[in-house]
Amino acid sequence: MEKKYEYTNGELTIIWQPSICQHAGICVKMLPKVYNPQERPWIKIENATTDELIAQINKCPSGALSYRINKE
Repeated sequence: MEKKYEYTNGELTIIWQPSICQHAGICVKMLPKVYNPQERPWIKIENATTDELIAQINKCPSGALSYRINKE
């Protein structure tokens, strides 16, 4: 079973699949306040808006980062 980690801000949930991550670093370059590989948890979803997060996740080359919009 693939490991998946989920991080939510209530409105959006980020799904990270480490096994397919290519470590391109686009997430860290685009949103360094959110993604910090030196810290745990390394994703601090509360440090960006939902729109900023979606724009960044859409640029993830490996697809290791994805998201879903949470239903009210």
